[in-house]
Formats: sequence, structure tokens, C-alpha cells
Amino acid sequence: MSAGRFSDFDHECMARALELARRAFYTTDPNPRVGCVLAHDGLIIAEGFHARAGDPHAERNALATAGEHARGATAYVTLEPCSHTGRTGPCADALIEAGVARVVAAMEDPNPQVAGTGLQRLRDAGIQVDTGLQEADARALNPGFVLRMSQGRPLIRIKAAASLDGRTAMANGESQWITGPEAREDVQRLRARSSAIVTGIGTVLADRPSYTVRPEQWRHGEYADGPVRAPLRVILDPALRTPVDSPVVTADGPCLIAHADDPGAAPEERRRALEHAGAELLALPRARAASDPAEPGAAARAERRGLDLHALTAELTRRECNEVLVECGATLAGAFVREALFDELIVYLAPTLLGADARGLLDLPFERMDQQIRLQWSDLRRVGDDLRLTLTRRS
Repeated sequence: MSAGRFSDFDHECMARALELARRAFYTTDPNPRVGCVLAHDGLIIAEGFHARAGDPHAERNALATAGEHARGATAYVTLEPCSHTGRTGPCADALIEAGVARVVAAMEDPNPQVAGTGLQRLRDAGIQVDTGLQEADARALNPGFVLRMSQGRPLIRIKAAASLDGRTAMANGESQWITGPEAREDVQRLRARSSAIVTGIGTVLADRPSYTVRPEQWRHGEYADGPVRAPLRVILDPALRTPVDSPVVTADGPCLIAHADDPGAAPEERRRALEHAGAELLALPRARAASDPAEPGAAARAERRGLDLHALTAELTRRECNEVLVECGATLAGAFVREALFDELIVYLAPTLLGADARGLLDLPFERMDQQIRLQWSDLRRVGDDLRLTLTRRS
């Protein structure tokens, strides 16, 4: 059935399913956010959503509520019912066993383990299957999951707070605070939806951040009950200089410190101390050299190079990270941009001026106009006294 032929009631039910999926916006990772509505004779009879990995899926929650009333009903789901056994059994089988007559799925599951097989299993059982209803909204619910399944990488957001003259810190590194409390609260939501938060050793040493999620500051009952999952905190620290008492290391939740795989880059004593403090260590290669390694001074320049961000991205994909938030200084943020390893750039722009000597937004050592990187606007909104600018890479 084409999207234009769905009834008003179909649209109403799918809109409700999408609303239910959003209730688990901050808890389902690495699973997708999914909602389900069961309807019969023009009335919604049951609904459910997937709250967190390992818990029953949206369809099973709705079916449990409906009981025998599910027979002959229509199921509206924001994502194709699964057909494989993971932490829970196949939802396609549960719908078949319950005797539903029709399934409306907003989109096909990009997971290669599913990828249409759930819908085909339903059709083979004689169930009417329609797809594509409010698909754009369903995709927007799970942008990182869709990317990871279809392209083998997470969605990467670079976040920065800047003054009106494009500065992110004073020359001495002082940066607290450029933006207002509403913008900082909004950043809490960005962190909460992320699988991982990436920062650099410079930021850790200068700001001593914790990068924790504090939902008590902004949750008001519209989301699922229970704890918000703590994102993986990732520190890029080639020479392993992270202090063992850094809040980003000692705070609740997992911490991963990536260091260079050079000989001697991670002394055993430093490794043991950081691991004892609760951090996991990961060796990564350095970024590729831009010059001939045989040139004079090449060895010294190699020691100053950062880590290979492509290798980091591959590791985060392996760890099932869907959405990655990069919160760091101009050098590391600029490296992500230069390597085209970002999907969104989010800048909180404050109505203040820091002056010409303050630090810039991104370290991009361009010399010619043809080196510029043009972006496209995605969203612009006011957050308290600040503006939140969201830009994406041009395709």
C-alpha cells in the first residue's frame, strides 16, 4: 500500500506508536527505539514500547496487554518486527501466534539479520502487510542505528559552545561558562541519547569534565521510568597523561582511554593505575602522516600526531555505538571535520564576545578559499538566551 492510501485512522495509530517509541529515547541503546499500537474496529486496544535492551520488544508488550483481543487486530509498528532470536524471541512469530490480521510497519529494519525477512514471514502466514507510513519520522527516531546497520558506522555529532565572535575559550583555556543554563541542560539531552562521548586529553586536563548524564535536571515524566543508560566516555590520550583522579575516569559509568600503540606510549605503571581507577585502555594507531616519514624531523612530528580517528570509529562501531557525541577543543574537533568523520555540527551560540585572543571554534589550517568546507543548515532554534545551530555535511 502506498503512503498516500493510508486512512486517517492509520495515521493516528502510527503517530501514537511513534510517540510511544520516543518514551524510550534515552534507554534502549544499542537497540532501536520502537513503539507499537494494536487497534480493532477503529479503536486502539493496546500499546507498548521497547524500554531497554534485554526487555520485551514493543510488539510483545502490546500483545501482552491485548491478550485474546489481539486476534483479528491491526498492529502498527514503527520498525519491521524482528525475525531473529536475540535477547528475546522473534516478534514476527509472536504476531502470527496472536492472530493479528494486518501489520503496518513504518519502515523496513536495516539490520541485515532482519532486512525484510520479518515482513515476509508475516506475509507467508497470510497477514496483510503495509509499509512506509510516516517512514521519515520513524527513521528520524533512530538515525544512528540506521547508519550503523546500513553503512557500518555510527552517527557522529560534534558539539561546541561559542561566543558571537566564534570563540570557545579564553587564551588561557578558561571556558566556564559561555552559554546559559538552558543550553547546558539541552546538552544533557544530547549526552543522554548518545552511545559514547568522545573528548581529548587537552579538555580533560583543562576542564576536568565528568561528562555524566544528570536526568534529574530535565526529565519530567515523558520518558520511560528507570535509570538512563550512562554513555561510554572515551578519552583520546596518545601519551596516557590522564590523571587517575579525573572526574571523567572516576564518575559512574564506563570510561575508555585510547592511547597510541607506539612502543613506550603506555608505561605499565600508568596502565595499572588507570585500570585500577576503573578505566579500560585501548591502543590505537596514530593518524596517518601527511609527509614522507624519511624527511628530517618526521619522527618528532609523528609523536605529536593524534590518534587514527577512522580506527576509533571502527572500534565504536564494533561496540554497537549508534550515536557518538564529540565534546572537545578546537584541535580534535577540527581533526574530525578534516577527516569528514561527522554527520552533524551543533553549535550553541551565545550573545557574548570573547575577543580576538580567545580560542577559535575549529582548528582548520586552511590557506585558500577552495579548501573551505561548506555545510548545510538542518535546524536553528533558541535555547534560553542562546541559539542552537545544527548543520550537516553536504552530500
